[in-house]
Amino acid sequence: MHLLREIELYIRRLDMPVTRFGREAANDPRFVLDLRRGREPRPETAERIRRYMAARDRLGGTAR
Repeated sequence: MHLLREIELYIRRLDMPVTRFGREAANDPRFVLDLRRGREPRPETAERIRRYMAARDRLGGTAR
């Protein structure tokens, strides 16, 4: 699955603002907005984002 699609599903499920996700996952509040505009992250960055989402899911974290 494409990274942006994974992120969109994730933030929708948690009702998390895109800027918060970007800040926490990539240290960049515009990360998701830039992806929506066509930015392609490096493979290492994509893997780090996927690890962030998986780790947060394991902890049962919520957005609010």
